[in-house]
Amino acid sequence: MNKGRLIVFSAPSGCGKGTMLEQILKDEKFCVSVSATTRSPREGEVNGVNYHFISRDEFEQRVSDGGFLEYAEYCGNLYGTPMKEVNEMLEKGMNVILEIEVQGAIKVMNKRPDALSIFIAPPSIAELRRRLHKRGTETEDVIEQRIAQASNEVALAAKYDYIIVNDALEDAVDDFFHVVRAEQLRSDKRPEIIADIIKNS
Repeated sequence: MNKGRLIVFSAPSGCGKGTMLEQILKDEKFCVSVSATTRSPREGEVNGVNYHFISRDEFEQRVSDGGFLEYAEYCGNLYGTPMKEVNEMLEKGMNVILEIEVQGAIKVMNKRPDALSIFIAPPSIAELRRRLHKRGTETEDVIEQRIAQASNEVALAAKYDYIIVNDALEDAVDDFFHVVRAEQLRSDKRPEIIADIIKNS
């Protein structure tokens, strides 16, 4: 069985990342990594589905053991990407998507140079602002904070292997699958195919 691919997947708020993932995950060869956290479950959240809910002591022990691809503290709680669970899914042939913000993504890329990194960008900052206003879920101040954060994140997009502009959802999803397929066909990813061709001469 061929191993799956680790895929780092980032986008500013409002770029349609969640909607893209809904479409991508219809393909059973793809799954999203479940993060670990020290915060308590919210109503309706399921352990192992929404998050792996663990104690701070266990989380810190895993950090000491090198058990996370990346981790960070946010609002007094720890969040991290468990290495063991990710590697188990890769060994089963699943393509594991890490839906992760830019700073965490860069940490993973440094730690796992074999990861395929994809940044989802808006057509423009002006279009992103329009989409955030259209959602109607945030105040003007919050929207401007998200726009400022998005500008900072887009400035780091060149650190990723690929940039996909999510102008039309269907096109962006197609681009994602084309990128993954192209990576699978790279010669340095398929040394076994060369050996098989020569062996059967």
